Amino acid sequence: MKPEETNSIGYVMEKALGPHFSGFRPDGLLSSPPSSTASPSHRSASDSSLALSDSNAPKQPFVIGVSGGTASGKTTVCDMIIQQLHDHRVVLVNQDSFYRGLTPEESKRVHEYNFDHPDAFDTEQLLDCVQKLRSGHSYQVPIYDFKNHRRSSESFRQVNASDVIILEGILVFHDQHVRNLMNMKIFVDADADVRLARRIRRDIVERGRGINSVLEQYAKFVKPAFDNFVLPSKKYADVIIPRGGENHVAIDLIVQHIHTKLGQHDLCKIYPNVYVIQSTFQYQCGNDSICSMMSMDRNMMSMDSTTLLKDIRGMHTLIRDKEISKHDFVFYSDRLIRLVVEHGLGYLPFTEKQVVTPTGSVYTGVDFCKKLCGVSIIRSGESMENALRACCKGIKIGKILIHRDGDNGKQLIYEKLPKDISERHVLLLDPVLATGNSANHAIELLIQKGVPESHIIFLNLISAPEGIHCVCKRFPSLKIVTSEIDVALNEEFRVIPGMGEFGDRYFGTDD
Repeated sequence: MKPEETNSIGYVMEKALGPHFSGFRPDGLLSSPPSSTASPSHRSASDSSLALSDSNAPKQPFVIGVSGGTASGKTTVCDMIIQQLHDHRVVLVNQDSFYRGLTPEESKRVHEYNFDHPDAFDTEQLLDCVQKLRSGHSYQVPIYDFKNHRRSSESFRQVNASDVIILEGILVFHDQHVRNLMNMKIFVDADADVRLARRIRRDIVERGRGINSVLEQYAKFVKPAFDNFVLPSKKYADVIIPRGGENHVAIDLIVQHIHTKLGQHDLCKIYPNVYVIQSTFQYQCGNDSICSMMSMDRNMMSMDSTTLLKDIRGMHTLIRDKEISKHDFVFYSDRLIRLVVEHGLGYLPFTEKQVVTPTGSVYTGVDFCKKLCGVSIIRSGESMENALRACCKGIKIGKILIHRDGDNGKQLIYEKLPKDISERHVLLLDPVLATGNSANHAIELLIQKGVPESHIIFLNLISAPEGIHCVCKRFPSLKIVTSEIDVALNEEFRVIPGMGEFGDRYFGTDD
């Protein structure tokens, strides 16, 4: 065979179709020997986990997974997100740092080793790294030498706890345990020819490889791994970005969403069906298109959202004060309840509707669903009925009475609900979500009456983390709208700091 034929692309691609072995090891171990891979401060996930209700616990970081084919633009997307999140601490963790060091035998046959197979990575250590960072601990990330295919035994990259953790790699979606730690999953999509051209340029310039070696590896390992592992993981993505870093619109929307999530309570990151009105109103006030049309910056939306946040905080300060008069307690409670009810109504389904204004012009707006009713959990929930009636004229309101003492909130005493409640969306009313036992029993009753779980919106003024866990784990499809999430429950199962017995204070029976 002539020398020029052996250097041709067609020859290299054809030769690459021959036999090869993957990075799988018969012993099934994912971790490398402790001397080369293990972090000096290795702990189990259970040892480093912290209770959400612990006031001293670090703020839960927002974890983003970025996957996609080789040279699809993942790093560019990550860099652009980091640049736009300049006002937050962001750390980037590359899956490539967790390649297993090759054994002497594997090093001799390095050209036959599949670096694009899931078993080529130390997934156990990657999982440990993300868990530690989520728990507020620093981590020593290994440094991998791509020319020698070994980890550095003496040097590590110190990564500290941050507001945002970006985990980037071709197979970060492959392992379910790693996937479950992510708050957002992004898949960067790019044309196969574009990815191949980028990979050739990168491997030649940055990793000192020849063109034949790059093409052979691509045909033998990279493309099959993409088809077998990377592309199937695309289904797990929350967001798919075509054209990678060129797609500025997609990246701007992602960054806006991250800003919103960073302003939320940790439980809102865990349960996407939990809404705290001060943080979600902040997002709605931040309409970038309106701000840009008016040639104004984010100071406009910051002023509106900050004002609302302070207003809500101020009203909470008043109603939580044990020295407040009954008249003021009722007045400011009603104001807060009205905010919660109006915000809860915003989660109802709607259709587009056009009307003709007195000027003869056509206005395009929305028409909310007509099939709606309220259900109050007696008796504190009855304090929220006036606000609901003020927002929804003539609305039907049902009632549920559950015995709370001595039976763990599970004894139904009385219920009176609209006969057609199964056809309606339901606003469930109870100002305080404590243990969640009574709420769960009320929700179970509504579902037994034929109300779809997704048609229930639970409205309250304050919620305990324990109650949110209890309700959301059992009913993940309903929505909870509250004005504040408190610290925890005490030994007597009272919300702390709380506001005491809301029903007694509201109806004047606390003397």
